[in-house]
Amino acid sequence: MTIAVQDLKADFPILSRSIHGQRLTYLDSAATSQKPAAVIAAELDYYQKTNANILRSVHTLAEESTLAYAKVRTLTADFIHAQADEVIFTRGTTESINLVARGYGDVHVRPGDNIVLTPLEHHSNLIPWQQLAKRQQADLRYIELRPDGNLSLESARQVIDSRTKMVAIAQVSNVLGTILPVRTVADLAHQAGAVLVVDGAQSVPHQATDVVAMGADFLAFSAHKMCGPTGVGVLWGKMAHLKTMSPVLFGGEMIAYVDRDHATWADIPARFEGGTPNIAGVVGFGAALEYLAEVGMDNVGAYMSHLGALAFQRLQNLSGVTVYGPGPDRGPLVSFNIDGVHPHDVAQAFDAKGVAIRAGHHCAQPLMHWLGVNATARASFYLYNDIDDIDVLVDAIESTKRYFAR
Repeated sequence: MTIAVQDLKADFPILSRSIHGQRLTYLDSAATSQKPAAVIAAELDYYQKTNANILRSVHTLAEESTLAYAKVRTLTADFIHAQADEVIFTRGTTESINLVARGYGDVHVRPGDNIVLTPLEHHSNLIPWQQLAKRQQADLRYIELRPDGNLSLESARQVIDSRTKMVAIAQVSNVLGTILPVRTVADLAHQAGAVLVVDGAQSVPHQATDVVAMGADFLAFSAHKMCGPTGVGVLWGKMAHLKTMSPVLFGGEMIAYVDRDHATWADIPARFEGGTPNIAGVVGFGAALEYLAEVGMDNVGAYMSHLGALAFQRLQNLSGVTVYGPGPDRGPLVSFNIDGVHPHDVAQAFDAKGVAIRAGHHCAQPLMHWLGVNATARASFYLYNDIDDIDVLVDAIESTKRYFAR
């Protein structure tokens, strides 16, 4: 691990804030990461010097804006080892998955087919498939979890069959930190003639990503969880699959020809990017990709694995605390409950100490049902966190226990 965390902390202006008179300890990066100064500056610079719509006008600003936007598509493709024309910009992981469900699922899924999920999916990788199943009169099936929160490959082999058209799984659970065996599930899906959709919202920011090695057919992720702006997401898909998809957003710049009664579509990826996109956000995302590339995603991956395992171990050793999910090989987050204290009360007590965590069902209510709880508290880490932040987390837990025991 060759990350100089103290130097990186200085890159993030918000980390110099005080909250209720305490130093901000930001442990909510699974919800959204903080942004380095380089990303903030890139968006500001775009608006001050380049602002113009893309793919329309031929004046200097428009051409510069179009080139800047295209550059980020190439940066994104390089980041995940893909081809640039397979990268589609969206508003986030949620929109990316919905695009697959509508554009691909409505074309390929038929009555009696099945769609395979897991119980640990974020609602963004669950509800679009529920709605697809209703529209197409298909079945939903679930790969069950083992008691420790890992995926049961035995269950996967049972539920993926010749009627399976789509398998949709997260690469890393946003609650349990479970790292799913994507390559193995991809092989099972492909053997059955199905495609694999991967929710990479919690994985792409934290590890080197190679879509070819992963074996996915589609990958969705969000800029805002990886140092980039909100409102920008990515859908990557194999070109062979993208060519079979119908566009779902119709309007400007996604067409090739229009007359009164008929229209034809532009080439991919433009056909899936109708309307004016979040150009400044995409430019900011490019700065985030360059920032992460400079740190090195192999370095980020090793460091995130270290922090996740350490936090899990530290919290497991605390009395009166229940920690969820497998260990030690896990994503950089830890969900927990303090005996007798509601997670929302935990989060408020932490906030009083300047510690930002998430509390609730984390948009994963079926997983909460599986855990037998209504909610959990969750601390999540990124490359600007360090062991001192884990110490602060442990101290906050202990002080919260004492306060509510009075």
